[in-house]
Amino acid sequence: MRKIILLGVFFFIIGCNTIKNKTDDIVKKENEKLSQFIGQPVSELKIVMGIPDKEEKNELGLEVLFYKTKKYGIPCERKFEINTKGIVIGFVSKGCF
Repeated sequence: MRKIILLGVFFFIIGCNTIKNKTDDIVKKENEKLSQFIGQPVSELKIVMGIPDKEEKNELGLEVLFYKTKKYGIPCERKFEINTKGIVIGFVSKGCF
């Protein structure tokens, strides 16, 4: 009985590592895709990503563009920060895969 429990725990840990590795790969690809916009004009971002769902100014007075989608019912939000010269200087991605 003890061997069965240990074997079950072993497979659970292996499964968790596999899921973590797959998640890490997805996040890495997402960051690589979005980092291509860093240093690019906001017009290039809008050509590729389309019209943002929302635009606002942050606490520093910089423009922030929001792109929201859903995949399999899971919300995805990408935010891009634009400097005063109209250049993409940062991004944040949540729930996207």
